[in-house]
Amino acid sequence: MTDAPPTTRLEDFRALMQSRKVDAAFVTRPVSIAYLTGVHANPYERLMALVVGRDQATLIVPAIELENAERVKPDVDVDSWRDGEDPYRLVHRALHHFDRLGVEKDHLTLDVAEALRGRIGATEMDDIGREIRRLRLIKSDAELEKLAQAAAITDAVTDEIVGSLRAGETELEVAIALGASIGARGGTLAFESVVLSGANSALPHGRPSGRRLEKGDLVLLDFGAAFEGYRADTTRVAVVGEPSARQREIHALVLAAHDAAIAAVRAGTTTGVVDSAARSVIEAAGMGEAFFHRTGHGLGLETHEDPSLDPGSSTKLEVGMVFTVEPGIYIPGWGGVRIEDDVVVEEGGCRLLTSADRSLRQVR
Repeated sequence: MTDAPPTTRLEDFRALMQSRKVDAAFVTRPVSIAYLTGVHANPYERLMALVVGRDQATLIVPAIELENAERVKPDVDVDSWRDGEDPYRLVHRALHHFDRLGVEKDHLTLDVAEALRGRIGATEMDDIGREIRRLRLIKSDAELEKLAQAAAITDAVTDEIVGSLRAGETELEVAIALGASIGARGGTLAFESVVLSGANSALPHGRPSGRRLEKGDLVLLDFGAAFEGYRADTTRVAVVGEPSARQREIHALVLAAHDAAIAAVRAGTTTGVVDSAARSVIEAAGMGEAFFHRTGHGLGLETHEDPSLDPGSSTKLEVGMVFTVEPGIYIPGWGGVRIEDDVVVEEGGCRLLTSADRSLRQVR
């Protein structure tokens, strides 16, 4: 596998445009723009777009992002507009004659679509979002290095924070400590950290609260570091004091499901097969109803991207795909256990990017 700089990615994207008989593309998702140009920006409510033609590309940014874009030195023209100016004047200038315009349907607002039709003359718009997502599926060597660095930071933070957990701390205090530890190691938060204790741990996407950790609590930590835009995502579970027999049993079951899924990952198999490997372990123990989400999701410039490891999904795994493996069991009123790692697909299996201690750690 070789590196794929933005110049190459644009060439690959143009080839996909040509196969779809699209004359020009109007790309608006910030993550797509970052992938194709190297420019990371969030325009919020302002218009930002990458206009890609057959032989020219122009990045249109709000003036507040102009210096940021120019520092990257992208291999595209950069044009900017100030607040109060009409950004579609620049769009009109960048879009030469075209018959079919490619857009990202899942991101294009009705307001922008109407402007493209009424002011730019785009009467035929095709969805090319899938083509961009397809390009992003296979990570280059450079991307894998950044993902590995994000994972290494995440592992180090896991060891530090789990080892320092104490009864009496609040979930929010632990979440803040996670962010500080990531920052101290040169990373940024990949997403809002999830710290849940006691019965709260049965909420897969719960948010940390002022609840204090108590003796006997399960403590679930779901967090990740980002490095140069690429994100890690891990989940570990600890218990305050001596674990009960039930806590040990559920944790061991989830870990067995996790390990079965990891063992199933290899190029040529499908996402559904990996999900089934984890799910069958939990179902065989009579706990299938307590595992109600997919086994994993893709990782990269976004915390959740393709592929998705849903039950019955048929996406064929390819070398260079990166995703999470994260089976879980959630029992309302009692608590939940999830164990999550990040993996990269290889020819004969997979390589773990995250590797922090997966045991049910006992804390004071």
